[in-house]
Formats: sequence, structure tokens, C-alpha cells
Amino acid sequence: MTDDLLFLPATRAAALIRRGMLSPVAYVGAVLDAIEASQGRLNAFVTVCREEATAAARAAEQAVAAGAPLGPLHGVPVSVKDLVDVAGVRTTHGSHVHAGKVAAADAISVARLRAAGAIVVGKTTTPEFGHKAITTSPLTGVTRNPWNLERTPGGSSGGAAAAAAAGLAPLALGTDGAGSIRGPSASAGIVGLKPTRGAIPHEAAADIFLNQSFAGPMTRTVADATAMFAAMVGPDRRDPWSLGGGPAALPPHLQGERLDGVRLGYVARMANPVVDPAVERLTREALDALAGLGAVVEEVTDSVDWIEEEGRILYQTGIAASVAGLRERWGNRLDPTLVAFADWGMGFSLLDRIRAEQARTRLYQTVQALFGRWDFLVSPTTACTALAADFDATKPVTIAGRQCGITRQSWTAYQYPFNLTGNPALSLPSGWADDGMPAGLQIVGPWWSDFAVLRVAALLERVRPWADRRPPAA
Repeated sequence: MTDDLLFLPATRAAALIRRGMLSPVAYVGAVLDAIEASQGRLNAFVTVCREEATAAARAAEQAVAAGAPLGPLHGVPVSVKDLVDVAGVRTTHGSHVHAGKVAAADAISVARLRAAGAIVVGKTTTPEFGHKAITTSPLTGVTRNPWNLERTPGGSSGGAAAAAAAGLAPLALGTDGAGSIRGPSASAGIVGLKPTRGAIPHEAAADIFLNQSFAGPMTRTVADATAMFAAMVGPDRRDPWSLGGGPAALPPHLQGERLDGVRLGYVARMANPVVDPAVERLTREALDALAGLGAVVEEVTDSVDWIEEEGRILYQTGIAASVAGLRERWGNRLDPTLVAFADWGMGFSLLDRIRAEQARTRLYQTVQALFGRWDFLVSPTTACTALAADFDATKPVTIAGRQCGITRQSWTAYQYPFNLTGNPALSLPSGWADDGMPAGLQIVGPWWSDFAVLRVAALLERVRPWADRRPPAA
């Protein structure tokens, strides 16, 4: 019974709570117990908020009994990535630098989840400052994938992905600065949405005007991701990108049960030279299913410059600037990969940086032009299944027997371009490979088409369901 409770979709749990058929105290207590029992295997959490969550669950139960107005996520547990502030709880960023830093207030996304009734059960692990696609850090150690403890759940929202996949709260709040929601979601067999820039205000970005980092939902079902996204969406003056628009309502042609006439552009490669055959097979099976729903699937054969080098310049110079003031005091306690990325960033010039920013504009314009021909773009989320749990992100990735460059040139190449362009991009499971590990399909839409992207994913989920699968290490 406890296992069934842990894998209950959030939307179903909220409905049962509203009808008085599920006790928030019992539900949250079961999740907290499971989190603590899993720590030795998965290490998905840096902080467990047992006292605060239990008190919130009691208050949620009393509200149900009193007939008070209830939010759409009333009594449902949520985990929060440890780059996002939760009032009164440490935000360590996976670093000794901030190991004792306690947040004074909730981030906007967290405050909105609480307003919807969700209960924060803990903070999930991240690599130091979220800098890489493998969730290891000097502060928290190695986080492991519940589908195979020798594999990574990805990064930097790896703890969030491992937690959601393992039934340690049905909702997880992640962030995505270069694929950090989508890559872990693909690696752990869950759903993850990087929204349109500004759809969910993200006031914590280091440079809010050139921001490429996003907060978004990570869940086991598309319906849960949709409910979580809806709870967080909307403008806030602290994030200027949130003031310029908002997600469009679901268009009429996507409100039915089919995708007749919807045009999907399949991008087989981006900056990556190789895709693992199993991932490619699962991707094509998912595309066949979409075609079976009436979608028109065409391969994008355009020669697109996905600006891998320029994107790397933007990313690594940003890390160099962030780390520069820390090295004298903290150098020997920083992640060596973080230091290496900073060193690489210092090797670029100001002229390199400006040219990279110009290339970002060209990429944006190129991608928007693609949406003049296709309604959505689809691709694998990762070029192979999850890497080793302790993979060195400064080293090249080997796919199908070929060395393919560091992670962003190979494994995660499909993700970062859409951080740079701001388009909504979602990963959902495309299936499980022969090694027993999940793979992901990425669906990308025009700006503000978040609900449409979620709807396409929901229709694919209906014909290729996965939520009944449970990882062996859960």
C-alpha cells in the first residue's frame, strides 16, 4: 500500500485529499519516511524538511475537515532543487561556499506552489552551482539513478529527477540552465518542462536580462507537469521576461484526441555526431506513434548552426566570472570540474564573448524561422542513456564506440540551444533501452506554446504510457 501511495500521480492524490479519502498527514509522512530510507542508495536530498512538512500536512488536513477553500495541489508533496530558495531552509547550491546559507524568503516558484497547496518535503541535490550534467558535488557526494545505481540521474537537477522517479514526492521543482531539467528527466524516465523564458518567473538568475536559466516542473506524468506548471505561471515584476506575454490557451486543433495535420519537424542531430542506436530506435517508435495520431512528421534537413562553440563560450565565461571571487578562499574545496570549466572560460576573450552573443541572436532567428514551417520540433533528449554516476564531465563521452566530445557536444547536445533561444522544450520518456535505462523524446514549441507542448506530450503518453513502470532501486 505504501508503494502504491508513493507512486500515486499528484493530480489523483489531490482529488483524493479534497474528497477526504487520503490523509495529507499519512501521505506526507509516507513520503518523508521513503526519502530517509532511500538516502543511502540514491542520495537525492541535501535537506529533508520533516518538521516543517509535517506541520504543513496537519494544517492541510485541518483545512479539508473545515471545508476551507483548497488549492489544486492541496496536501501534495513537492521537492525543491537546492538552487531555489525555500524560506527558513538552507540553499547550499551543492557547495561548501553556501553550506550554511539559510534563505530568508521563498522563490516566486516555491511561493506559488505553496499557494496552490503543495507541501515542501525537502531540497534535492545538485552539482556545485548547477554547473554540469552529472549530479556530484564536494558537499553532497554522488547522487544515483534509481533505474541503475551505477548510473547518473543526470544534472544539474539530478536529485529532483531521482526523487520523482523513485516516488519521493510526485512533484519536483528543477531548474534548467543548459538542459538541467530535460537531461535528468530523460535519464530517469520522467517528464520535465523547460518553459518559455518568463513563463515562470525566475528572479534568481545571475544576469536576468541575458538569462538562460529557467525553473520548471519535473513529474512522472504529463498531467502532473501541467498542473504544476499552471500553478507557477504568470508575471512578476522581479523578472522582466515575465512581463512581456504569457502562455497561450490551448488552440482548438489540439483540444481533441488526435494530432491530425500537426506538423512535426524531426531533428536527428544537432551538435552531436552520433546517436546511440537504441535511443534512435526509441525516438523513431515515438515518432511513429505521433504519426499514428495524425501528425505529419518530416525530417529537418536544413544545415543549422546550433552554435556549440559559441554556446560553450557563453556558458564557460559565465562560470569563470562566478568562480573568480571564490578561488582564493575556497579553491581546494571547489569541484575540480567547476574549476576546469572556469579555466576554460578564462581562455576566451571579450571579443569571443560578444561574438557568441551575436551568434545567439542568429540561432534565435534561425529557430523561429523553423517554426514557420513546423508546429513543433522533436528530437531525442539525450544522445545515449545515462552515463556513469561518477562520470568526469571534463572528459569525452563515448557513444556507440566513438568518442564524441564533452557532454554538451555529445550526450546533451539537443538541450542547450533552446535555453539560448527561450523556446519551451519538454522531455518525456520515449521508452526503455536494452540496458534497462530510459530514454527521452524532446518536444520544442514556439514561444508561449507551453500548454500546446504539454498537450502533444499528453497525447503521446496516452498511446505509449510509462507511469506504471517503477525503478528497481525505488
